[in-house]
Amino acid sequence: MSQMKHIDNTPSTPGKCKMEKSPYSRPRLHYSLAKLTFWSLVFIGSIFFFFFRSPSSSSPVPSDLSRRSLRTSSYSGPAWEKRVRASAKIRSRNGISVLVTGAAGFVGTHVSAALKRRGDGVLGLDNFNDYYDPSLKRARQALLDRTGVYIVDGDINDVALLKKLFDIVPFTHVMHLAAQAGVRYAMENPSSYVHSNIAGLVSVLEVCKSVNPQPAIVWASSSSVYGLNTKVPFSERDRTDHPASLYAATKKAGEEIAHTYNHIYGLSLTGLRFFTVYGPWGRPDMAYFFFTRDILKGKSISIFEAANHGTVARDFTYIDDIVKGCLAALDTAEKSTGSGGKKKGPAQLRVYNLGNTSPVPVSNLVSILERLLKVKAKRLIMKLPRNGDVQFTHANISLAQTELGYKPTTDLQKGLKKFVQWYLRYYGNGKKSAQ
Repeated sequence: MSQMKHIDNTPSTPGKCKMEKSPYSRPRLHYSLAKLTFWSLVFIGSIFFFFFRSPSSSSPVPSDLSRRSLRTSSYSGPAWEKRVRASAKIRSRNGISVLVTGAAGFVGTHVSAALKRRGDGVLGLDNFNDYYDPSLKRARQALLDRTGVYIVDGDINDVALLKKLFDIVPFTHVMHLAAQAGVRYAMENPSSYVHSNIAGLVSVLEVCKSVNPQPAIVWASSSSVYGLNTKVPFSERDRTDHPASLYAATKKAGEEIAHTYNHIYGLSLTGLRFFTVYGPWGRPDMAYFFFTRDILKGKSISIFEAANHGTVARDFTYIDDIVKGCLAALDTAEKSTGSGGKKKGPAQLRVYNLGNTSPVPVSNLVSILERLLKVKAKRLIMKLPRNGDVQFTHANISLAQTELGYKPTTDLQKGLKKFVQWYLRYYGNGKKSAQ
């Protein structure tokens, strides 16, 4: 695989966003703080009860934790610290220093590359687990390494490692993208979602609230929090208390946890609800990715339909548009107001939808792939299973447009063309394994 000028061989993300302060205030919460706190404690308590009372599952906790790297003692010495500092060194006049968790993931790789291109200091952190083929993550790591971004092989639950990184580099921002992704996998390995999406988030926030100065934090929530909502398009003001999957529930819990740390410790927190992100270097568990693989291999692909032959549609959002939203969120994030674990004043708390606001039926996605691959798909129409999937997603992005200047520009036809070009280069017309 040859080195590319940009990570996906497409135009780079524009430079740092300089946004005027919005005349609009952030959305008010619908419920009182007392009710939110009570709901959060009950919900999180129930998840932890389930987690600890279920040692016998299809993928037991010890096996899951054994995939993580909790090896702080191996991260020491002047050479290692020098590499960390070099990666996080700011090279532009008004640059920021960012710790990117999940940096070897799909979104994390693209965000890290975009930050580095514009001169920001970037240090990655990733545990390279085997939820999907780790070799793809290692290939992303190699790309970032060539741009000067170093990824520490470690776990967000390793608090000692996180503290050590902050001792070496006083990060101004944290881009927290590390998470256990996927809706259906939660039925196989539920404990991994609690470990990464709840415990992992708390570990990151615990370290951030204690360091001085506290960093501003932008983190990945999910459009899945809208769950069983039937009102479209989904707005940040809509209710999010009817999750359809454990994954969605852990992301909803994350938003409540973020509110708590903002309220108590003065952490500046911005949650981004991503809508079905796709593009080069994507995740093999996503439909557009494994549809491409199976079409090229001549295998049947399952296309779901809702009750009464209802259409299943997604608000597919191209990775470059997501990256623009992530950078804008970092650039408009205000400083945290705490010091030494104590809040000194009100701090910024925001949540934004980042989508394309143009839902496309999954059957149309397949038709586009057929044209790009020049191969007819073997379609198998199936009823939408009750495994956490929802019938449709549709983002209302007016708040992100107003406050972040967010404006997606890539339609599905154009974005899939770039993805297919990358896929054929990387996997060689399906000859290379794409598990």
